[in-house]
Amino acid sequence: MAVIVVLIGCSFIIAVGFLIAFLWAVKSGQYEDKYTPSVRILFDENNNTK
Repeated sequence: MAVIVVLIGCSFIIAVGFLIAFLWAVKSGQYEDKYTPSVRILFDENNNTK
C-alpha cells in the first residue's frame, strides 16, 4: 500500500513539473507564431536541387 502512495506522489510531482514547463513556454512566446510554420517550405532559401 505504501508503494502506491509513493507512486501517486511521484506522478503528481512530475505532472506539476510538466504543467510549469508548459505555462513557462506559453508565457515566453513559444506558441505565438501560427502562420510561419505552415508556409516555411514555400519560401525555402536553400534550394540545392542540381
